[in-house]
Amino acid sequence: MPSFSDLIFEAGIAAQSLADILSGRPLRLGVTGLSGAGKTILVTALVQHLTLAARLAALGAKNPLPVFRVHAEGRLNGGRLEPQPDDAVPRFAYEEHLDVLTGPGGRSEDRAWPQSTKRISELRLTLEFERVSSFGRRSRAELSIDIVDYPGEWLLDLALLDKSYQRWSEETLAASLARAPLAAEWRSYVQGLDPKGRAEEDAARRAAALFKAYLKACRAEPIAASALPPGRFLMPGDLEGSPLLTFSPLELESGAPLAPHSLAAMMARRYEAYRAHVVKPFFRDHFARLDRQIVLVDVLAALNGGGAALRDLEAALGDVLNAFRTGRNSILSTLLRPRIDKILFAATKADHLNHLSHDRLEAILRRLTARAIARAEDLGAAIDVVALAAVRATREANVGGRGGAALPAVIGTPMKGERIGDEVFDGVAEAAIFPGQLPSDPDEVFAGDFAIADPRTADYRFVRFRPPIAARDAAGMPLALPHIRLDRALQFLLGDRLR
Repeated sequence: MPSFSDLIFEAGIAAQSLADILSGRPLRLGVTGLSGAGKTILVTALVQHLTLAARLAALGAKNPLPVFRVHAEGRLNGGRLEPQPDDAVPRFAYEEHLDVLTGPGGRSEDRAWPQSTKRISELRLTLEFERVSSFGRRSRAELSIDIVDYPGEWLLDLALLDKSYQRWSEETLAASLARAPLAAEWRSYVQGLDPKGRAEEDAARRAAALFKAYLKACRAEPIAASALPPGRFLMPGDLEGSPLLTFSPLELESGAPLAPHSLAAMMARRYEAYRAHVVKPFFRDHFARLDRQIVLVDVLAALNGGGAALRDLEAALGDVLNAFRTGRNSILSTLLRPRIDKILFAATKADHLNHLSHDRLEAILRRLTARAIARAEDLGAAIDVVALAAVRATREANVGGRGGAALPAVIGTPMKGERIGDEVFDGVAEAAIFPGQLPSDPDEVFAGDFAIADPRTADYRFVRFRPPIAARDAAGMPLALPHIRLDRALQFLLGDRLR
């Protein structure tokens, strides 16, 4: 039975949804993924391609988005950025990110990847295109898209909406058993605390600090654990040091009430405050208003973490989808409960692999999301998976291997300081790297701790490549950056609204 506060919360979402409908809001596209998955890069590349379409066509340039039908059919007349639609949400810094990617001031030697997403941001893009009637007549039309970029760590928090402090504590402590060395100091400390004892600020602060250190260690390579809320513990922003982030799981008696004024009661109160003041507002004001969603997944990082990291990622994706309000959108369903009707899961950094492994990368992602996809499809949502690189940093070639056999390699410029064995790269010279091949059967990577055959030459993350050198027009403006399957992602997410 839902509580009164839950009913008020649902009513607020419905009211916001009604206001959105009456104002004729644009299509809202959410972009998320855990830190390092490439959210900022994807949004920058997407906007660049869509705003360059008309200019590239006028130049007679090759269409860089052949699978995006509205572009391939010559019906995309252009795209323009609009003023920031929400005064309370920061604007996505598209121009600054593109400048960093292509080289500040046109200096390609200074090109770099933009900083990761640390907070929510938004950008409105309007596409001008032509609709085609059943009689073949064309008419001018526009589609406005609000692109909402937010940290994936915030997405993980949505799993807390339906969990009490007791349940969260139990699940978090149980999960830490699989990471005993990383959790040892934190677990040792909380096991020495008396949950029924008097609430003490010093004890709460110490427990929270050790818990945060444990979460940070789990997210670091090579563990790459994903299902570890609360997300703001790792991305606190202006909440740093507040009681909202000063709590920790405790070992509690199952089903026993919490003693008033006890340490456990204080921890539970702060956990509930975190849900009330951090998780619910994000869900109500941003997440629940999305129509479409792309979730970026760094599958390669999880592969390097082994079977445990993959299973952890699988659990995270399943928990996340429980918060998606998926289903076919209609005015009635939106009024009652807003829904996301399309979700795309994208395995990023496909350019780190030869194309021979791209289908295998997609198969592993599909296996990772199988449970989540089944649930969403039962509710009527359209789901797809894709292996992509929003900005392609490598090209492919066959290079000589041992015994003269040609090996499918990728060639790019490793970032300065990257290392393979004893070789340290200078950030200038290109290198040909054989990344190995993923297994043809995705179940193999879940059977146990997945190990790559030759760790000296087949570590999917051992080299980070610099962005490619951007081609420029006569005025020195960067042209469309190379990609892998960004057009397929656009067709799935937007194609039905551009017919």
